[in-house]
Amino acid sequence: MMQRAKMLENILNTPHWEVVVIGGGATGLGTALDAATRGYRTLLVEQFDFAKGTSSRSTKLVHGGVRYLAQGNLKLVIHALKERGRLLRNAPHLAHTQQFVVPVYSFWSKWFYYLGLVFYDLLAIGWGLGRTRWLSKKKTIAALPFIKTGNLKGGIQYTDGQFDDSRLCIDLAATAHRYGATLLNYAAVKAFTKNADNQIEGLIIHDQLNDEHYTVSADVVINATGVFAHSIMAMDNAAMPDIIAPSQGVHLVIDQSKFQSKQALMVPKTTDGRVLFAVPWHHKVIVGTTDTPIEQISFEPKALEEEIQFIIDNYNIYAFNPISMKDVESVYAGLRPLVKKKGSGKSTSVISRDHFILVASSGLITITGGKWTTYRRMADDVLNHAIQLGKLPKKKGITATLPIGQWNWPIPYDTHWHVYGTHAFNIQQLIQENVAWEQRIHPNYPYTQAEVIWFVRNEMAVKVEDVLARRIRLLLLDAHAAVEAAPLVATLMQKELQETDDWRETEINNFKQLAQQYIL
Repeated sequence: MMQRAKMLENILNTPHWEVVVIGGGATGLGTALDAATRGYRTLLVEQFDFAKGTSSRSTKLVHGGVRYLAQGNLKLVIHALKERGRLLRNAPHLAHTQQFVVPVYSFWSKWFYYLGLVFYDLLAIGWGLGRTRWLSKKKTIAALPFIKTGNLKGGIQYTDGQFDDSRLCIDLAATAHRYGATLLNYAAVKAFTKNADNQIEGLIIHDQLNDEHYTVSADVVINATGVFAHSIMAMDNAAMPDIIAPSQGVHLVIDQSKFQSKQALMVPKTTDGRVLFAVPWHHKVIVGTTDTPIEQISFEPKALEEEIQFIIDNYNIYAFNPISMKDVESVYAGLRPLVKKKGSGKSTSVISRDHFILVASSGLITITGGKWTTYRRMADDVLNHAIQLGKLPKKKGITATLPIGQWNWPIPYDTHWHVYGTHAFNIQQLIQENVAWEQRIHPNYPYTQAEVIWFVRNEMAVKVEDVLARRIRLLLLDAHAAVEAAPLVATLMQKELQETDDWRETEINNFKQLAQQYIL
């Protein structure tokens, strides 16, 4: 399992790495896994926690992108649909099918959206998840009991994928480590080391927990820091132009009782022309997303009031029982690393989500853009690019069919244990060590103290935020409950990490301050 002390030992004992990846999100972790499974000596460093940024703040969908189909980007849709099928096959404990319903209110929209979604299914080319069907008005109301019925003509039902994003990141890290990769969170890159020809030979890493610096050498350095890619590129060359056009996506989380359906709502065209989803997830419902161009990027992006109101207003166009801000149990924002293109103007909704690889004169390879669903293809592409440049010996990737995480059979999705795969049994066995760990960390949610112990011992969780935001998803599901659970989580972690009472109080206060951004 992943233990931070062992990772530091590996760094000290490894004189040279073939691949060093900067960034512990979907693309970086996917790249580390791909590199490790090809047999390269691989190191990944992340300045915060794994999936701290965009990769834990998605709409939780594994999809081809219906909106990209409308934009005519068939290549991206086809690739994404194939990757959707691979992910559902390779990580069935984390990714599964989800039915969606598009309500239609005119004869024209009925056929327009029906034919479009049938075409969407056809593009899957052997990776389809189910047949698109036309639903009568009665069946549409049965599928979406909350839907407004005035002028409702019926609905279109189709199938896509859903997953737990940050848990997938943890399993990508664990699988990469199982194949020999070393991964270190809370480790920031401070500088590059270069030879006389200005070629990157390695980098200096700052461990932000023990305040130590480490110098490592590498054949290839891959910048996979998403929306923060420019800061790494500028560290290499201060004159590098910024190619990132960041866009903020906001999601609201409401109680399942407001939605009353296991099927998801898809609105193909909101008042700003983009898609809106309302998707059941972990017994809550995620409603989003926005697409707001922003000038300043942040490690903790904050939802704007107008974004929140936009989602509520557009959801209420379709909901018989409207929601308001008081119904929102958590709100979270994520930044998309869109790549600037000529003629894109100010609207980020028309910028392509294709990924982009840039090789600097120093040898630094940057990969950015793309979308969660295509993370594996992005990793495969960037490593193949490094091979083509002669920086790595040629080795074939195997991730297309590689199981992610550990699972012999998926645990049913009606229990919260399913995200752990076969480790669910290992976590439950911890209760034999201390029967108190069977107790929940919050009375309204199923998460146990044993899970917190597991995260510290085996998943490199070192802060309360790591546990409540990403190892489990309580901060995103119910921010108030997460605040209430924080003192107990901090106490459990303090003992496991052998920290002081001051550490515990600081962690509780830091988490409470963080959680305020998730509370309306």
